[in-house]
Amino acid sequence: MKVLILNGSPRSNGNTSIAVNELAKIFAEEEIETEIVQLGNKDIRGCIACGSCFKNGKCVFDDMVNELAPKFEAADGLVVASPVYYASANATLIAALDRLFYSTHFDKTMKVGASVVVARRGGCSATFDELNKYFTICGMPVASSQYWNCVHGREKGEAELDAEGLQTMRTLARNMSFLMKSIALGKEKFGLPQKEEWQPTHFIRK
Repeated sequence: MKVLILNGSPRSNGNTSIAVNELAKIFAEEEIETEIVQLGNKDIRGCIACGSCFKNGKCVFDDMVNELAPKFEAADGLVVASPVYYASANATLIAALDRLFYSTHFDKTMKVGASVVVARRGGCSATFDELNKYFTICGMPVASSQYWNCVHGREKGEAELDAEGLQTMRTLARNMSFLMKSIALGKEKFGLPQKEEWQPTHFIRK
């Protein structure tokens, strides 16, 4: 099994990396492969709603987003981690997620998602909710922990002092591992849930 971890921090080896690495240690113990991709320091522009991905099967901007697409498709789980900026995720990460989720048309049903947020103090809950919405719009179960998935720290390395936050990360990784393994067994015995044809509606009526 494999988990793709997207680190949305522009800082390598900062507090978000500390949180992510805590997850990776537990995934290794659970014999789950992880790949960590640093996104926050990359040049990734936002979606322009051109619709080219529906014709070409990939985003019109050929950057890291298109590189992530096959990794996401092959993964059993996706972790999205971000520092908190103004009670929101890093804008570079959001640009990547908008394009990644919109331009990839493979079935994401029952891939397990989890979000991790890191802040000095406030804004964690709002950012946590923001990131989880990517999972819940496309049939991805969301892994939970013993608390909301947040770690606190401002200066580089301070997250190492957040004992509860790091424990929350370890619990999250164990719960996510259990959920992915359980879903894999469920697929073997029962298959995926039945899908109905999508019935798109909107609020404009002629």
